[in-house]
Amino acid sequence: MSSTPHDPFYSSPFGPFYRRHTPYMVQPEYRIYEMNKRLQSRTEDSDNLWWDAFATEFFEDDATLTLSFCLEDGPKRYTIGRTLIPRYFSTVFEGGVTDLYYILKHSKESYHNSSITVDCDQCAMVTQHGKPMFTKVCTEGRLILEFTFDDLMRIKTWHFTIRQYRELVPRSILAMHAQDPQVLDQLSKNITRMGLTNFTLNYLRLCVILEPMQELMSRHKTYNLSPRDCLKTCLFQKWQRMVAPPAEPTRQPTTKRRKRKNSTSSTSNSSAGNNANSTGSKKKTAAANLSLPTQGLGAIPNCSLNPGRDGDLCHSTAVTPSGQFKEKH
Repeated sequence: MSSTPHDPFYSSPFGPFYRRHTPYMVQPEYRIYEMNKRLQSRTEDSDNLWWDAFATEFFEDDATLTLSFCLEDGPKRYTIGRTLIPRYFSTVFEGGVTDLYYILKHSKESYHNSSITVDCDQCAMVTQHGKPMFTKVCTEGRLILEFTFDDLMRIKTWHFTIRQYRELVPRSILAMHAQDPQVLDQLSKNITRMGLTNFTLNYLRLCVILEPMQELMSRHKTYNLSPRDCLKTCLFQKWQRMVAPPAEPTRQPTTKRRKRKNSTSSTSNSSAGNNANSTGSKKKTAAANLSLPTQGLGAIPNCSLNPGRDGDLCHSTAVTPSGQFKEKH
């Protein structure tokens, strides 16, 4: 009786790392294995719709793919967005590649609130070339992946740093052309540059121009405008964003607390010191509300942070028996 993946004692041929315990919350490396299987199912008739479906299955809508390597003229770094990722994978096969898969060894995983990061320092991108000659190319480097921590577990960022590559030619082919110096000289030449075909390199150079034009192409597709009108609209909106003042953050009103004696009297007296005409009416209103003695003078102390007429911080207000205020310094 053969065991199935639903059997609790099932041992996966890919090791315990690839065993699925939940419907889709699997190990991140298993997603790379599924991507390899999807690439192997590609046919010669696979069109742009097939590649768009491939990118939708394994990459987020705002995903980015970055390649870093060093050529003869210096280091290179290319970053492309989600809309250009399908075309990148298709150019790999257009350059004569018949098979493509990735091998991750000794990768490290780190879990965050909304994402999972996989850091593999020993990653190999293996491509099988059928033309111009039968060659196996192993491109080695460091691959850093960021997956979304949800049911789909799609790739949000892809960063592959290429360190070295090897081109392997079978001995049988060398034995067949041992007597032909021209063929041997052709076999001794590299068919890739840092493991990438010329089709892929030319596309990455083109992406340097295409990536900033994504906004123009999206506007043309949405509003059916001419290229010149799309450019004018985008430039005008960009100019508006540059000229517009930055929005100020909303500030919550802060309440200041001051410890004062007889706060009711202090408030009326501090307002009385600002305007001479309005102080008289305010003092009369305050005097009507106060219970004043019928004989003598009552002094109401008032200490304010605002200096009085003579520059003193503390002054007092005297109340006459007739109900009028008189300030004393």
